[in-house]
This record gives sequence, C-alpha cells and structure tokens, in this order.
Amino acid sequence: MKLYCILFILVASSFSAYAQTKYFNSFDDTKIAYTDEGNGTPILLIHGFINTKESWDKTALKKDLLAKGYRVIAPDLRGNGDSDKPHDDDAYSQDAEVIDLMFLMVELKLSKYWAVGYSRGSIILAKLLTKDKRLKKAVLGGMGIDFTNRNWDRRIMFRDAFNGKIIEETKGAVEYAKSIDADLKSLYLQQKHQSVTTKRQLQYVKAKVLVIAGDEDTDNGDPEALHQAIPKSKFEIVQGDHNGTYKTEAFSKEILSFF
Repeated sequence: MKLYCILFILVASSFSAYAQTKYFNSFDDTKIAYTDEGNGTPILLIHGFINTKESWDKTALKKDLLAKGYRVIAPDLRGNGDSDKPHDDDAYSQDAEVIDLMFLMVELKLSKYWAVGYSRGSIILAKLLTKDKRLKKAVLGGMGIDFTNRNWDRRIMFRDAFNGKIIEETKGAVEYAKSIDADLKSLYLQQKHQSVTTKRQLQYVKAKVLVIAGDEDTDNGDPEALHQAIPKSKFEIVQGDHNGTYKTEAFSKEILSFF
C-alpha cells in the first residue's frame, strides 16, 4: 500500500509539472494559448521576444508564486508558441498584443490582476498599464527607457533583421529563432508594430510599479530612467545579465517582496 501511494504521488507530480495549455479566440479571432495554474490573486506573466510561456516554467519566480498561493497565468503572445501566427500587418498593429491580454482577462472573468513582464514583455506591459484599470500592480523586468522612443534604433535593427537585413549584432538572434523553428515573418511584424508608450503617457500610470533589472543589462536603455518616468514606482537592481536575470532567486525575492 505504501509503495502504491509513493508511485501515485510521483505520477501526480510529473503531471503537475506541465500545466495544461488552454485556448481562447481574441478580438479578431486569433487563437491565443495560455496556462492557468494555482489559486489566489491572479498574476499574469508576459514573456519576451523569441520566447514563449514555457520560458517561465523553470524560473524561481513561477515556482515561488505558486508556492505562495498565487494564481499564475502565462500566455503565448500572438505569433509565438502555441498561439496563432498571422502574417498580415493588421494582426499586429494598433496594440493587438495588448488587447489580447485584456481579452484574456475578460475570458477569465477577472475584475483585477497583477502582472510581470520581462524584456519585450515589459514593453507590452507598459502599454497595458495605460489601458487597463483592472491592472493594480506591475513589474517591468529587464527593460530600460529606450522603448519610449518611437524611432528606437534597436527595435528598427531587429525589425530589419527579421526582414532579411541581418548584421553582426542581430545574426545570433536570427539563428536562434531559426533553431527553435520560430515564425520569422511574425517576429518581423512584432517588431514593426511594437507598442510604444511615451514618457508622457507613463506619467499617468496609477498602478503600483516595480522596475527591476540585472546589473549587467543595459542594452535596452537605463532602467533607472524608466523608474523615474513612472510616478511613485520602485526600483531594484539584482545581479545578472539580460538572458539570465529573470530566472534567479534574487529576481523572484524582490518581486515577492513588492507583491
């Protein structure tokens, strides 16, 4: 009997390690994939560029949030992972990715929620902060102030890279995207129509915000300047580079303290 119980626990644990992917049709019938785990206060996790909801699975943050009794919702932004990957401009323009997240909150019947973005996920989250009053607390991770510029050279550089104009600085990203069979046309359109939230728009954010970045992460501009652009926001620097910071215990600890 004891052996049977042990085996049952092991099997159950193996299944719980992989959340079931769910789907809903967004405002334009684009199918959006997401996972929904746990109970308690809902927290939306928004992944970065050339990434998916699975990027959160082995992070200290997701593990700790679930252990602390939060409900964790992780979508694949359109064009990524298990979500649809449309190839027309209209599917990405007018803040489509942001509207998807708002529709997901309607789908889940949530009257309020918190959110964590990382890298490009923070760019999407910044715009979401200006559009959705249900969003009460937000963490902008791995991002500096540069995305507030409509003509940000780094965005244009990656837009061009996924449209065939590859330079040494973008070669690695394109090769990585190909290696995981990401949709290159969609990645191009994501950069082409990426949401822009200006410094002036950030001044009107009323939600509580934490800006957090690694001490070796400045490619996207100064994160402290982003903090200064958002009234009453908090600011933290932890050890790490752009690709690794969001996985660390230190990143998770600061976010749990903020929440």
